[in-house]
Amino acid sequence: MDNFDYTQAIAELERLAARVEDPATGLDDIDGAIRRSDELIGKCREYLRTAREKIKQLDV
Repeated sequence: MDNFDYTQAIAELERLAARVEDPATGLDDIDGAIRRSDELIGKCREYLRTAREKIKQLDV
C-alpha cells in the first residue's frame, strides 16, 4: 500500500457512486463500478486498520 492515496480513493468512490446513480448508466457499467468500489473500499479499510495500529503503538 505504499502508493495508496486514501483521499484519491474516496474521490474515486464518490465519482463511481454518481455514475451508478445516473439513470443513463448501463448495467455493465454499473457492474464494473460496483466491482471497483468493492476493491477501493477494501483498500481504504486496510489503510485505516494500519493507521489505527500505528496510533495504538504510539500510545504505548
